[in-house]
Amino acid sequence: MASWIWAVIAVAVVAAVAVVAWQALARRRTGRLRQRFGPEYERTAAAAGKREAEAELRAREERRARLEIRPLPAASRERYAARWREVQAEFVDSPGEALGNADRLVNAVMSDRGYPMDDFEQRAADVSVDHPQVVENYRAAHRIFASVGSASVSTEEERQAMRHYRMLFEELLSDGDPAVAEHDREGVGSRG
Repeated sequence: MASWIWAVIAVAVVAAVAVVAWQALARRRTGRLRQRFGPEYERTAAAAGKREAEAELRAREERRARLEIRPLPAASRERYAARWREVQAEFVDSPGEALGNADRLVNAVMSDRGYPMDDFEQRAADVSVDHPQVVENYRAAHRIFASVGSASVSTEEERQAMRHYRMLFEELLSDGDPAVAEHDREGVGSRG
Protein backbone atom coordinates (compact mmCIF):
# COMPACT_ATOMS: atom_id res chain seq x y z
CA MET A 1 0.00 0.00 0.00
CA ALA A 2 1.19 3.50 -0.75
CA SER A 3 2.40 5.65 2.13
CA TRP A 4 -0.25 8.28 1.47
CA ILE A 5 -2.96 5.64 2.14
CA TRP A 6 -1.34 4.87 5.50
CA ALA A 7 -1.29 8.58 6.27
CA VAL A 8 -5.01 8.91 5.45
CA ILE A 9 -5.79 5.88 7.63
CA ALA A 10 -3.72 7.33 10.50
CA VAL A 11 -5.50 10.70 10.23
CA ALA A 12 -8.89 8.95 10.19
CA VAL A 13 -7.99 6.89 13.26
CA VAL A 14 -6.76 9.98 15.14
CA ALA A 15 -9.92 11.87 14.18
CA ALA A 16 -12.12 8.98 15.33
CA VAL A 17 -10.26 8.76 18.66
CA ALA A 18 -10.60 12.53 19.10
CA VAL A 19 -14.35 12.40 18.44
CA VAL A 20 -14.82 9.52 20.90
CA ALA A 21 -12.73 11.33 23.54
CA TRP A 22 -14.68 14.58 22.99
CA GLN A 23 -18.01 12.73 23.34
CA ALA A 24 -16.82 10.99 26.52
CA LEU A 25 -15.70 14.32 27.96
CA ALA A 26 -19.06 15.90 27.07
CA ARG A 27 -20.95 13.00 28.71
CA ARG A 28 -18.81 13.33 31.82
CA ARG A 29 -19.37 17.10 31.97
CA THR A 30 -23.12 16.58 31.53
CA GLY A 31 -23.13 13.92 34.26
CA ARG A 32 -21.23 16.21 36.63
CA LEU A 33 -23.62 19.11 36.01
CA ARG A 34 -26.67 16.84 36.42
CA GLN A 35 -25.31 15.51 39.69
CA ARG A 36 -24.34 18.94 41.01
CA PHE A 37 -27.51 20.78 40.01
CA GLY A 38 -30.09 17.99 40.17
CA PRO A 39 -33.56 19.34 39.38
CA GLU A 40 -32.09 22.75 38.51
CA TYR A 41 -30.23 21.12 35.60
CA GLU A 42 -33.48 19.68 34.26
CA ARG A 43 -35.37 22.98 34.69
CA THR A 44 -32.65 24.96 32.94
CA ALA A 45 -32.29 22.42 30.12
CA ALA A 46 -36.06 22.39 29.56
CA ALA A 47 -36.09 26.17 29.30
CA ALA A 48 -33.00 26.72 27.17
CA GLY A 49 -31.92 23.43 25.62
CA LYS A 50 -29.07 21.22 26.77
CA ARG A 51 -26.11 23.10 25.29
CA GLU A 52 -27.28 26.54 26.43
CA ALA A 53 -28.28 25.19 29.83
CA GLU A 54 -24.87 23.64 30.41
CA ALA A 55 -23.15 26.87 29.41
CA GLU A 56 -25.44 28.77 31.80
CA LEU A 57 -24.78 26.37 34.68
CA ARG A 58 -21.00 26.53 34.13
CA ALA A 59 -21.25 30.34 34.10
CA ARG A 60 -23.13 30.17 37.42
CA GLU A 61 -20.37 28.01 38.88
CA GLU A 62 -17.73 30.48 37.70
CA ARG A 63 -19.65 33.44 39.14
CA ARG A 64 -20.18 31.57 42.42
CA ALA A 65 -16.44 30.77 42.63
CA ARG A 66 -15.72 34.52 42.63
CA LEU A 67 -18.14 35.16 45.50
CA GLU A 68 -17.10 35.03 49.13
CA ILE A 69 -19.93 32.97 50.59
CA ARG A 70 -19.37 32.39 54.27
CA PRO A 71 -21.13 30.38 56.98
CA LEU A 72 -23.03 32.28 59.62
CA PRO A 73 -21.61 32.54 63.14
CA ALA A 74 -23.57 30.55 65.73
CA ALA A 75 -24.97 33.73 67.32
CA SER A 76 -26.35 34.89 63.97
CA ARG A 77 -27.90 31.49 63.30
CA GLU A 78 -29.61 31.59 66.71
CA ARG A 79 -30.88 35.14 66.11
CA TYR A 80 -32.24 34.21 62.69
CA ALA A 81 -33.84 31.02 64.01
CA ALA A 82 -35.60 33.06 66.73
CA ARG A 83 -36.80 35.54 64.12
CA TRP A 84 -38.09 32.68 61.96
CA ARG A 85 -40.19 31.39 64.87
CA GLU A 86 -41.72 34.87 65.17
CA VAL A 87 -42.49 34.98 61.44
CA GLN A 88 -44.15 31.55 61.62
CA ALA A 89 -46.28 32.69 64.56
CA GLU A 90 -47.38 35.76 62.54
CA PHE A 91 -48.69 33.48 59.81
CA VAL A 92 -51.76 32.46 61.83
CA ASP A 93 -53.15 35.99 62.03
CA SER A 94 -51.61 37.59 58.95
CA PRO A 95 -50.40 35.15 56.30
CA GLY A 96 -49.56 37.79 53.69
CA GLU A 97 -47.55 39.89 56.13
CA ALA A 98 -45.76 36.80 57.44
CA LEU A 99 -44.90 35.80 53.89
CA GLY A 100 -43.35 39.23 53.26
CA ASN A 101 -41.37 38.91 56.49
CA ALA A 102 -40.22 35.42 55.46
CA ASP A 103 -39.03 36.78 52.11
CA ARG A 104 -37.12 39.60 53.83
CA LEU A 105 -35.63 37.20 56.38
CA VAL A 106 -34.39 34.80 53.71
CA ASN A 107 -32.89 37.77 51.85
CA ALA A 108 -31.19 38.99 55.04
CA VAL A 109 -29.62 35.56 55.63
CA MET A 110 -28.47 35.40 52.00
CA SER A 111 -26.95 38.87 52.28
CA ASP A 112 -25.16 38.02 55.54
CA ARG A 113 -23.80 34.86 53.92
CA GLY A 114 -22.35 36.98 51.09
CA TYR A 115 -24.75 36.39 48.21
CA PRO A 116 -25.15 39.49 46.03
CA MET A 117 -28.60 40.92 46.35
CA ASP A 118 -29.02 42.07 42.76
CA ASP A 119 -32.29 41.18 41.10
CA PHE A 120 -34.25 38.10 42.13
CA GLU A 121 -33.34 35.94 39.12
CA GLN A 122 -29.62 36.55 39.68
CA ARG A 123 -30.05 35.73 43.38
CA ALA A 124 -31.83 32.48 42.51
CA ALA A 125 -29.12 31.60 39.98
CA ASP A 126 -26.38 32.26 42.54
CA VAL A 127 -28.05 30.23 45.27
CA SER A 128 -28.74 27.38 42.82
CA VAL A 129 -25.04 26.51 42.78
CA ASP A 130 -24.95 25.83 46.53
CA HIS A 131 -28.57 24.77 47.09
CA PRO A 132 -29.90 23.24 43.85
CA GLN A 133 -32.40 21.00 45.63
CA VAL A 134 -34.37 23.92 47.10
CA VAL A 135 -33.89 26.77 44.62
CA GLU A 136 -37.09 25.89 42.78
CA ASN A 137 -38.89 26.14 46.13
CA TYR A 138 -37.40 29.62 46.49
CA ARG A 139 -38.70 30.60 43.06
CA ALA A 140 -42.16 29.22 43.83
CA ALA A 141 -42.30 31.00 47.19
CA HIS A 142 -41.22 34.27 45.62
CA ARG A 143 -43.85 33.95 42.85
CA ILE A 144 -46.55 33.45 45.45
CA PHE A 145 -45.21 36.31 47.58
CA ALA A 146 -45.24 38.61 44.54
CA SER A 147 -48.92 37.70 44.00
CA VAL A 148 -50.05 38.31 47.58
CA GLY A 149 -52.87 40.77 47.62
CA SER A 150 -54.43 39.47 44.46
CA ALA A 151 -57.61 37.48 44.87
CA SER A 152 -55.99 34.51 43.15
CA VAL A 153 -53.64 33.61 46.05
CA SER A 154 -55.18 31.25 48.56
CA THR A 155 -54.16 30.72 52.16
CA GLU A 156 -53.01 27.24 51.16
CA GLU A 157 -50.67 28.72 48.54
CA GLU A 158 -49.34 31.15 51.16
CA ARG A 159 -48.76 28.20 53.50
CA GLN A 160 -46.88 26.38 50.73
CA ALA A 161 -44.76 29.48 50.14
CA MET A 162 -43.87 29.58 53.85
CA ARG A 163 -42.83 25.93 53.67
CA HIS A 164 -40.71 26.68 50.61
CA TYR A 165 -39.05 29.64 52.30
CA ARG A 166 -38.41 27.52 55.38
CA MET A 167 -36.64 24.84 53.33
CA LEU A 168 -34.23 27.36 51.85
CA PHE A 169 -33.90 29.16 55.19
CA GLU A 170 -32.84 25.93 56.93
CA GLU A 171 -30.28 25.17 54.22
CA LEU A 172 -28.86 28.69 54.34
CA LEU A 173 -28.51 28.53 58.11
CA SER A 174 -26.88 25.10 58.16
CA ASP A 175 -24.64 25.58 55.12
CA GLY A 176 -24.94 21.85 54.43
CA ASP A 177 -23.57 20.75 57.84
CA PRO A 178 -25.86 17.94 59.11
CA ALA A 179 -25.10 18.65 62.79
CA VAL A 180 -25.91 22.35 62.38
CA ALA A 181 -29.01 21.51 60.33
CA GLU A 182 -30.39 19.22 63.06
CA HIS A 183 -29.72 21.83 65.76
CA ASP A 184 -31.27 24.60 63.67
CA ARG A 185 -34.28 22.49 62.72
CA GLU A 186 -35.03 22.14 66.40
CA GLY A 187 -34.75 25.94 66.75
CA VAL A 188 -36.64 26.78 63.56
CA GLY A 189 -39.41 24.30 64.20
CA SER A 190 -41.17 22.01 61.80
CA ARG A 191 -44.41 23.93 61.41
CA GLY A 192 -45.08 25.61 58.05
